Amino acid sequence: MISCSETNKLKNINNVLLFGDSLMSGYGLKENQTLSIILENDLKDAGYNIKVLNGSVSGNTSKDGLDRIGEYTSKSDIDLIVLGLGANDMLRRIDPNQTENNLRKIIEIIKTKNIKIILAGMKASSANGLAYKKKFDDIFPKLAEEYDLTLIPFLLKKVALNPKLNQSDGIHPNFEGAKVISETIKESIINFD
Repeated sequence: MISCSETNKLKNINNVLLFGDSLMSGYGLKENQTLSIILENDLKDAGYNIKVLNGSVSGNTSKDGLDRIGEYTSKSDIDLIVLGLGANDMLRRIDPNQTENNLRKIIEIIKTKNIKIILAGMKASSANGLAYKKKFDDIFPKLAEEYDLTLIPFLLKKVALNPKLNQSDGIHPNFEGAKVISETIKESIINFD
């Protein structure tokens, strides 16, 4: 087991906040199967003593997140926020420019508090049309580059469209899917620079 002092990484990260929607909140899962609990345990298993807080709310759009972010950034003990909003914007076909503007404002609020950010990207369904898909999909790499953020290109990598990793609705990860997402986020946190 590697200790944080040996790796010299993560020395300033003690509390991580998952700030997203149902994909991060644990929708449809038992309380002990939520992403925040899995991720905290995965980090502990990897030798990192990091508390993971669940600040995600099912159904939230980027606008809802913008309305809520202040209550979390006013707490001075958050060191890193994993920002995972946008899926509900896409499902409701909200104009990608509006989603981008909301995410930009959230990022700027977080940055003014000197809290680190990992941006969790989302991909639109091609059912929304290819023009919408391109505009939506481009939001996340664009903001990551603009603000020099660590980017998870697609939060649901290896999980989306896999029936074994999703609940019966085909959208929300099941417990096994949440474990895969946790691994994706864990790698981003451990390799955070």
